[in-house]
Amino acid sequence: MRDPEFAKAYEEMQPEFNIIRAIIDARTSNNLTQKELAERTGIAQTEISRIENGSRNPSIRLLQRLADGMGMVLNISFTPKKVGT
Repeated sequence: MRDPEFAKAYEEMQPEFNIIRAIIDARTSNNLTQKELAERTGIAQTEISRIENGSRNPSIRLLQRLADGMGMVLNISFTPKKVGT
């Protein structure tokens, strides 16, 4: 994080990391495997794996299907940036 270019790149990717972490946390808190979630949502297990490993960016519609499959509500919010960023 001392390298300004690295820090900037990391900061730009943080929203993606947050989404990935939220999906994994929600799935595991429901004691679901990727396969079980795939069966509940009709989304291929390989697609869920790609989303969770960061090689695919999910659409809002896909996020909604994942949330529904886990019995959860999808919330998206905009919050003010911290001062100095």
